[in-house]
Amino acid sequence: MGSCSRRDFLKIGTGFLATCMAPATGWSALFPDSTRRSLSFFNTHTGEGLSICYFKSGAYCTGAMQQINHILRDHRTGDIEAIDPRLINLLFTVKQRLGSNSPFHIISGYRSPQTNARLRKQSSGVAKFSYHMQGRAIDIRLPGCNTRKLRQVCLDLKLGGVGYYLRSDFVHVDTGVFRTWNG
Repeated sequence: MGSCSRRDFLKIGTGFLATCMAPATGWSALFPDSTRRSLSFFNTHTGEGLSICYFKSGAYCTGAMQQINHILRDHRTGDIEAIDPRLINLLFTVKQRLGSNSPFHIISGYRSPQTNARLRKQSSGVAKFSYHMQGRAIDIRLPGCNTRKLRQVCLDLKLGGVGYYLRSDFVHVDTGVFRTWNG
């Protein structure tokens, strides 16, 4: 993937620091530091796929996190933002609880402020200060898993926001405070 710019390094470091500072209950209690964590993604807009180990030997893999940032980029503008490691860990936990080997289908990952503003004009369901613009939200499907079941597993974790969009057949998860809604 190449070298990491100072800005990218600081974004990854800030996200990692935020994860380390999480209280012992909730986010950081999901799994021990020694757990090897891998995920697979399929970007429904670009057709790109990624299967990667993003955490091993007690640390996040910088190159892997950069690749995750890339696949979750704003596909409309190409803008890339550091994705909150807690969001990636949340997806890892969801996948473990479901026992799925399928890649997460990405409906929306990072959104630039320009994209978010444009989408807000088209739909009342787009938040003005969306967590997507901070790399803290993702809209997903999981092939082979009913989105109602996916939603329920996310709700059971009681971590972050969980939105259920039945007509569009996806689930939104983010690393904000726990709350739920239907879109």
